[in-house]
Amino acid sequence: MPGKIAVLIPCYNEALTIGKVVDDFRRELPEADIYVYDNNSKDGTGDIARAHGAIVKLEPRQGKGNVVRQMFRDIEADCYLMVDGDDTYPADAARELCRPILEDRADMTVGDRLSNGTYAEENKRAFHGFGNNLVRAMIKWIYGYGFDDVMTGYRAFSRAFVKTFPVLSEGFQIETELSIHAVDRRWRILDVPIIYRDRPEGSVSKLDTVGDGIKVIMMIGTLFKDYRPLKFFSLAALLFTLIGLAFGIPVIIEYFQTGLVPRLPTALLAVAFIFLACLALVAGFILDSVAKSERREWELSVYREVNGHHE
Repeated sequence: MPGKIAVLIPCYNEALTIGKVVDDFRRELPEADIYVYDNNSKDGTGDIARAHGAIVKLEPRQGKGNVVRQMFRDIEADCYLMVDGDDTYPADAARELCRPILEDRADMTVGDRLSNGTYAEENKRAFHGFGNNLVRAMIKWIYGYGFDDVMTGYRAFSRAFVKTFPVLSEGFQIETELSIHAVDRRWRILDVPIIYRDRPEGSVSKLDTVGDGIKVIMMIGTLFKDYRPLKFFSLAALLFTLIGLAFGIPVIIEYFQTGLVPRLPTALLAVAFIFLACLALVAGFILDSVAKSERREWELSVYREVNGHHE
């Protein structure tokens, strides 16, 4: 496969597994540059990775999103293969993930752990499967695209995708952000089934199921507002309208029956909610125009990146 490949491994306290991960990907992709970004590890992760031949850099800002942001800024390649350093993803699937990128058939390939059932069999952590399914359902409802696995940390990207991707998240929300950005910007996405294995004994996940899960849901809401403002604010307007009608219809019925409005505060509250619905709808139209303008500028930046790289 022609083209420069960079293997990106964000790491925090993965001394138990990082040496094997670097060796495995060196064996499968001997032509690739392997980068390990050490995110303030206290267990010598960076030294072990360096001893196994990886290019090691320190990222002092804590959080996986911060690490990925710096990786995408620093590294130059034609194909970027991102994988966690916990030895849960198979290195022998690396070429299958990179090939569609280098053959210009996809802009993001996704290592799908769910379709073949290996994630459900291997993962013993409570609610991780439920969280993945919830995020998949939300993205399907908002954007109309069904990912097979949205939270996987094993992906490959084209250069144009990486160099025009604005990383907003700081932590584990990065996988969700990558997925939503790919769908919203209409990048070519390809799911590649992989065999998942759980962490080896003694290796500890850094993911806080509840805390990081809440952050992921908040990130979905934020990106929904930013990327699809008309739909977001139309739903808000619908909600305000329903509340306003719930308060207002009894007052209207009472007025037609008696000719009086004895519950004036209720009537004012109903009017206030209808007014909020109108404001939300107007905000949606205005922000939708802004979002379309921003999308046009982003499309042009992709053209400049692609043409500049080819030159």
